[in-house]
Amino acid sequence: MYNFDKTDVKIVNILLEDGRKPASEIARRIGNISERAVRYRIDRMVNDEIIQISAVAKPQAFGLTSIADVWLEVESDRILEVAKKMAVYDNVSYVACGIGESDVSIQIVAKDTGEIYQFITEVVRKTPGVRKTTTSIVPLIIKDVYQWRVPERIVDALAEKEGIK
Repeated sequence: MYNFDKTDVKIVNILLEDGRKPASEIARRIGNISERAVRYRIDRMVNDEIIQISAVAKPQAFGLTSIADVWLEVESDRILEVAKKMAVYDNVSYVACGIGESDVSIQIVAKDTGEIYQFITEVVRKTPGVRKTTTSIVPLIIKDVYQWRVPERIVDALAEKEGIK
C-alpha cells in the first residue's frame, strides 16, 4: 500500500482542481515545500499508479446529451466476459462488476434516448450471458468521479499520525 502523508493529499486535491497546475504554484499554496519536492512527489504517485493526470472530456460538449445507467443481470460464469465486452463500446463511459442484484453496471452516453434504447435492445440485451437489464435515464449529474476529493477525515487522520494538530 502506498504510504500517503498530508502533503501528498494536499497535492492530489490541488491537482484535482486543475491537473495542469505548475509545481511552483502547488508548492506556494501548500507552503513549506519546494517546487522540486512537489514534482518528485507527483512523479512518484504517477509512477506508482496512485494518481493519473489526464484530460476529462464532457460528453455533452460532443453532442452526447443523454446519459443512462444500466444494470445487467448476467449468468454467473459470464460476468467478467460480459463486462469486458461492454467496455469495448465507445458509447459506454463506465463499466463495473458488482455484488448484489446487479452483476454488471454500465453508463451509456448518447445523442438522445432513442440511441440509448437502440443500444440496449440491439446490443446489450443480445449479448450472450445477459439475462435482464434495468435502465435509468440520468437527466442531471451533481457530482462525478473527477470531482471527488480526498476526504478531510483522511487528511486529519494523516496529520494525527504524523503528530501534527
